[in-house]
Amino acid sequence: MTTQEIFVKAGQLILSLSILVVLHELGHFIPAKLFKTKVEKFYLFFDPWFSLFKFRKGDTEYGVGWLPLGGYVKISGMIDESMDKEQMSKPPQPWEFRSKPAWQRLIIMIGGVTVNLILGFLIFTMLLWYYGEQYLPNTAVKYGIVTDSLTRSIGLRDGDKILTVANKPVENFEGLAGEMILREAQSIEVERDGQKMEIKLPEGFVRQLIKRKGQFAEPRILAVFDTVYKEREGYKAGFRQGDKVLKFNDTAITYFHEYYKALRRDTGKVATITVLRGADTIPITAKIPAEGFGMNVRLSKQFDIVTKHYTFGQAIPAGFNRAVSTLVKYVQQLRLIFVSKEVKVTESLGGFMSIGNLFPSEWDWQSFWTFTALLSIILAFMNILPIPALDGGHVVFLTYEMITGRKPSEKFMEYAQIVGMVILFSLLLFANGLDVWRWITSKF
Repeated sequence: MTTQEIFVKAGQLILSLSILVVLHELGHFIPAKLFKTKVEKFYLFFDPWFSLFKFRKGDTEYGVGWLPLGGYVKISGMIDESMDKEQMSKPPQPWEFRSKPAWQRLIIMIGGVTVNLILGFLIFTMLLWYYGEQYLPNTAVKYGIVTDSLTRSIGLRDGDKILTVANKPVENFEGLAGEMILREAQSIEVERDGQKMEIKLPEGFVRQLIKRKGQFAEPRILAVFDTVYKEREGYKAGFRQGDKVLKFNDTAITYFHEYYKALRRDTGKVATITVLRGADTIPITAKIPAEGFGMNVRLSKQFDIVTKHYTFGQAIPAGFNRAVSTLVKYVQQLRLIFVSKEVKVTESLGGFMSIGNLFPSEWDWQSFWTFTALLSIILAFMNILPIPALDGGHVVFLTYEMITGRKPSEKFMEYAQIVGMVILFSLLLFANGLDVWRWITSKF
């Protein structure tokens, strides 16, 4: 990965998280103000010892901290990560969080999660309305798949067509890997040479699929060039748009992966590549450059890519369904960490480096907003977990108070907050430590 690609990914990650954090904290800030609760601070990022930027307006100090691990609002009279024991030792004041009715405090605490859920829904809605939805149907992969060492190890062959996963059809070809993992599939059904057959997935296969963090397989495509760049070696050698490769030296070529494999094998050598151009068969002799000839083969030119367009009215329920589906799939993934023998915490968990790698290496607004919506849904779910120091922990204590009529003591809340912070920082260090370890081991 180049330095430029790293900066592009990091820039998208920082911008995405900044948007999500500010809006999440705004979800706490607005109901606090509506209920006349004093908000002392509103910060993007944390500011231990000093801040990069700050100003005061009314009772609230707004600023940007130097530690990019999230953000916070400090609500007066609330036991939070600031652990302001001096304030809590004083008599409650009418403008403090602890003086408000339990139902108001509950609304303030769930405000951030609510905003993140709504934001994810709104982003998905706008994406579907503006861009539509595009995907490669599994049934459109008419030439089957290209296998690699992993897929060959379970008995698949080039040209196999995937029919079902765990006895259920899959609509989106790019979703095959995800469906195998979420369904904990033990078998898939394929079509080979016109015959249907079942392929058993051995123990450990799903784990290997998770570690790869990519598609299950690539679709097999014909070696027909839809783009030949004029400034590259391919055009200079005599290749033109629409050329179909017939032979590489004396080896017959039909599909692009066969051609690409021959190129890599004979890089630096002189080879004769025979192409079909219209009705003419043309041999082209050239030295194979290390950087390739500069010719592309695109899926959209050979397969019926489905594009769904939505009116704004249609995009609203579709966006809601996408948000719900995203949340459900994320919960299913977390469940597998605890119940599946195939899913290992050390291979599935990741920190900021893993999140950053979700973003493309070139700035693309559609991808940026898609991943921002995904992260917004994830942030909502993680924050509602019943862990002290998270919004969900406060919700649990408030729910207990509303049911029993008894408020947990402030000393108990202080200890719970400390325990929660220890848990969170431990998970943060563990997840990011795994990223660093994977980076280090990938170098050897």
